[in-house]
Amino acid sequence: MEYRYLGRTGLKVSEICLGSMQFGWTAGAELSYQILGAAYDAGVNFIDTADVYSRWVKGNKGGEAETIIGNWIKRSGIPRHQLVIATKVRTRVGDGPNDEGLSRAHILLAVEASLRRLQTDYIDLYQAHWHDEGVRIEETLRAFDDLVHQGKVRYIGCSNYPAWRLTEAVWTSEHYGLTRYETLQPHYNLVHRAEFERELAGVCRAYGLGVIPYSPLAAGFLTGKYRPGRSIESARLNRASQHFNERNWALLDQMEQLGKDKGDYSISQVALAWLLADPLVTSPIIGPRTPEQLQDNLRATQLKLTQDDKKLLDEATRWE
Repeated sequence: MEYRYLGRTGLKVSEICLGSMQFGWTAGAELSYQILGAAYDAGVNFIDTADVYSRWVKGNKGGEAETIIGNWIKRSGIPRHQLVIATKVRTRVGDGPNDEGLSRAHILLAVEASLRRLQTDYIDLYQAHWHDEGVRIEETLRAFDDLVHQGKVRYIGCSNYPAWRLTEAVWTSEHYGLTRYETLQPHYNLVHRAEFERELAGVCRAYGLGVIPYSPLAAGFLTGKYRPGRSIESARLNRASQHFNERNWALLDQMEQLGKDKGDYSISQVALAWLLADPLVTSPIIGPRTPEQLQDNLRATQLKLTQDDKKLLDEATRWE
């Protein structure tokens, strides 16, 4: 496992980040502990979660993934400083009018709840999950800045920000001397490129933001398990089905052949290797539901795509 600096910071993170949306959803607590332990043993020190995971599951209230991670850290005995824990704030986690958003009031309450669930006294990377048009960016950044000065948060980042809001945030921090977003967590993969590449990539490059893409396997589509005429049950089928078209079926065949040519690598490993080959990308966020899926994903770090390999995939998924 290689380690990369997180944006402009001096913090080093593993080139693969372990996501946790599946914890408390498609992976129960004990299975989640197994995945976390196996990832750490393989050299993964970067874990991403959110306070809302997994509120959408019947019977859940939100915070389940953070709780699982906190319990695992406690039972594993791993020194806290050996882990880089990232979580997020913004999405609704309660029923009151102030139980969502990026207001100072909600952020200060939400961070305390995340710290309790994670059983830690600091968060390495605290991220705005979505931008909030109802709150001035200065208010959000001043609240984050206070948390950094209090030692409850080390660095801040954002996810799902449009380019205009991300640029505004960086400029606001520079103007007022506030802690700055150091990372962007975008939706980015081989079959969903335009949203990031059109404008956000340029902003990240210009201001030195670390890029930690989520959904690198396109909700499972880029694993190759979905094929024409094949019926499969999956919790993420609805999201994956948006990629069902002739162009992308041909892409899977191309990726499968490329993997074989490079040494018996899977389609998912090729998809992750494509991201790892981009110098702008710090660490793709994987979401394995089983230890077997984890091992498959981790093997992507051994696949080094050439410029020609990457160009081939770039051309196959070009957007206009």
